[in-house]
Amino acid sequence: MYLDIQKPQPVVSPGEFAIAAVGMDHEHIYGMTRQLLAAGATLKWAYDPDPEKLAAFCRAFETVRPARCEQEVLDDPQVRLVAAACVTSQRAALGMRVMRAGKDYFTDKAPLTTLEQLAQVKNVIAETGRKYAVSYSERLSNEAAVYAGALIENGVIGRVIQVLGTGPHRLRPQRRPAWFFEKEQYGGILCDIGSHQIEQFLAYTGAQDAVINASRIGNYNHPQYPELDDFGDAALTGDNGAAGYFRVDWFTPDGLAAWGDGRTFILGTKGYIELRKYTDIAREKAGGHVFWADGTGEHYENVLGKVGFPYYGQLILDCINRTENAMTQRHALKAAQLCVQAQLLAENVTQGQH
Repeated sequence: MYLDIQKPQPVVSPGEFAIAAVGMDHEHIYGMTRQLLAAGATLKWAYDPDPEKLAAFCRAFETVRPARCEQEVLDDPQVRLVAAACVTSQRAALGMRVMRAGKDYFTDKAPLTTLEQLAQVKNVIAETGRKYAVSYSERLSNEAAVYAGALIENGVIGRVIQVLGTGPHRLRPQRRPAWFFEKEQYGGILCDIGSHQIEQFLAYTGAQDAVINASRIGNYNHPQYPELDDFGDAALTGDNGAAGYFRVDWFTPDGLAAWGDGRTFILGTKGYIELRKYTDIAREKAGGHVFWADGTGEHYENVLGKVGFPYYGQLILDCINRTENAMTQRHALKAAQLCVQAQLLAENVTQGQH
């Protein structure tokens, strides 16, 4: 490969770092758990108030113990980190209970849905000294995205001055729970899947903060779900002058092999990068495609299965050592703040059309 990147290995021995999974409303909990286990964590407990969700999770992870209640997990002093993917609007409250129980918290994105929740979370972080980590998986669990970060860190394309992102998803409404279509519960499209895009913008540009210049939402084709945003986009400017734009939607066609043709375009002062994360449409069904051009020429790498996901081992070590190498707390919550603000500021471009 152009860059010599070694796939990460487990960072702790079996039994050294116990975790629990609580809240299985989104299937992301499975991927989050598997990545933590791959980094060396030991899964001790699982809990969800829905017996069917809990049973399904325990079938997938046969050595885990089903807890009788959430408190049984929180009372176990061996558990260091609780991973969760409950209903989006409930993630902050669960996280605060976890942190007050003396444990670190690892939630699916979006980590919260209101600025009031954000203020409460910050207070409990300060009060407890615990971590409120967020699974922004479209960067952290995608090898093309990981490799792009390494190219940027190595100065291959110079200073990053713009990031363009597309995050299309397949809806499959018959497989979605009722809360998925209730805005108070899922937070709106810019808060939800837009959070991936805003986090990537901050990570790739190195911006510490940003301003939402404009944002839009719409429901173009799903009048039966009046609270669903099936489209959203936003433009933002980082505090370092970097420019950003992203589009997210629920319009992946049935004929596409992947759940979404996620792309990222990163412009630097010395070159540019394009990521075809999940597919190379009509050419290759698998993802992991990294294209870039710089002063030395044109380049391509398929990094699928080659670079792994260093975040999860770094997170475990951060929990043990009280460091911030995986992701700073400030960065995780700044992305959350900006996605809520983008949603609040958004113009509804289809209001009154149905």
